[in-house]
Amino acid sequence: MRGLVVMRRLGVPAVYDGTRSVQLPGGAGVASGGDPAFIMPLARAAVAVGVDALFLEVHEAPELALSDAASMLAASKLPSLLREVAAIIGARGRG
Repeated sequence: MRGLVVMRRLGVPAVYDGTRSVQLPGGAGVASGGDPAFIMPLARAAVAVGVDALFLEVHEAPELALSDAASMLAASKLPSLLREVAAIIGARGRG
């Protein structure tokens, strides 16, 4: 989160990558693992500090994804996340 604040101070667009942020390199032994339970709270925090965009890999069935399966957001959770970040943006006066 510190890096996002630094980028904002530089005046360049800051994009938060929710998929990479929850990866655990080598966490699955021969591949990266991940913990998608952290995607939504970290994305909300990134929006609260003022990122310009969110990057998220979303899949209907993350466990079937050919790559990054362990760090994807389930498509069923996307509408809720979008409502939540819209509310945060509105509260910040950027809406």
